[in-house]
Amino acid sequence: MLRKAYVSGAAACLAALLLAGCTEGSSKGGETDNANHDGSGTAAPAAQPGRYRTLPEACGAVGHGTLDSLLPGVRQITDVDQREKAYEGEATLTYDTDRKVGCRWKVDATDATDRLHVDFERVVSYDNSVSDDSQAESVFATKRAAADLPEPPATATTTTTAAGSGPASGGTPSSPGAPTPSSSSSPPASSSASGTDTTDLQPRLLDDLGDEAFLDDALSSSGSTAKQRTVTVAFRTSNVIVTIQYEEQPAAVGVLPDSKEMQDKARKLAARLADSLGG
Repeated sequence: MLRKAYVSGAAACLAALLLAGCTEGSSKGGETDNANHDGSGTAAPAAQPGRYRTLPEACGAVGHGTLDSLLPGVRQITDVDQREKAYEGEATLTYDTDRKVGCRWKVDATDATDRLHVDFERVVSYDNSVSDDSQAESVFATKRAAADLPEPPATATTTTTAAGSGPASGGTPSSPGAPTPSSSSSPPASSSASGTDTTDLQPRLLDDLGDEAFLDDALSSSGSTAKQRTVTVAFRTSNVIVTIQYEEQPAAVGVLPDSKEMQDKARKLAARLADSLGG
């Protein structure tokens, strides 16, 4: 004869208590695991993404008219196919066109060789606590530091005291005819434009381009060949960093590329690219 299964009332009660305890412990453990470390019990909001999710096609970002201005030799190319190829430029190697794109142009003229390189970089933060804009700001700060821009020239200030006008507190009065110390250790950028203040052409920060920007101007020190001037304009708009590198090397030794003219052209291009980005 089969025996009938039997559970005592005390055993059934004990089993129910154990089951309730396990269920309650699991629930509390789940809440603890999901809670924030700050004890608020709510998840911290993710940092904001940047304004830009894609990048423009770099070789198509500079129009023919602008290339005519920066690369005068392109208009000297008589062969139509070669001229069109010069306008097209050469895309720089990239493995992710949503993160980094660039284009290079090089044109030889009778009096100089001109080169132009335009680079777009979209910065993305992989840290939920850091926004794309903040990450781009950090990347741009590193880029600006690498440019090693000179300190801006100090402006002389005076204060009026009871004894009359004199230098501000802490200043040293200068003797008549004493030389004025240079405000920067970097040599001023040369310019063939008469009447141009060379201090206005020094490498410097720019306050009228994107969220932040700077301009660098360097002249090669090679003595046996014609000196090459490189003007760099870089700016950041939200999470996109744009860098323009404009170079010119005259064909004749002793001829210096015009600093003001090259800076003006590079800055105009930068302004156009900033407008095209909507920043």
